[in-house]
Amino acid sequence: MAEAVEDGGTVEEEVVRAAGGAVWRWGASDIEVLLVHRPNYDDWTLPKGKVLPGEYDEDAAIREVAEETGYECELGAELPTTHYTDNRGRPKVVRYWAMEVYGEGAPFRANREIDRLAWLRPDKALERLTYERDREVLNALLDATG
Repeated sequence: MAEAVEDGGTVEEEVVRAAGGAVWRWGASDIEVLLVHRPNYDDWTLPKGKVLPGEYDEDAAIREVAEETGYECELGAELPTTHYTDNRGRPKVVRYWAMEVYGEGAPFRANREIDRLAWLRPDKALERLTYERDREVLNALLDATG
């Protein structure tokens, strides 16, 4: 939605920019993917967060995944971008990348944003995800990892 301005033109509504990852690792017989639980929304989703002013989306994705999960990841292929309206009614755009975990990472500490993590087989992760838009991203990851 655009807002009118005095000169008769319009100003585009502010778009919330975010970035995140479809985080994966090798499990016993297949890949496992990482989901996060957000207690404020009681949802299961992919780790993501807002892009800081002056920050590249790729850097934001790596930073947000590390902050939310404790895992350091290598950025892989870009996955589908999602577009939706956030809980404040603003348009939101989230860019995602395939992100493979390397190393052990820092121990996860539950906080007010993320209270649980789950490493799941892809079929179980697809079932648990709350949002269809996240399923599209995860399916793209599965296509990319073969």
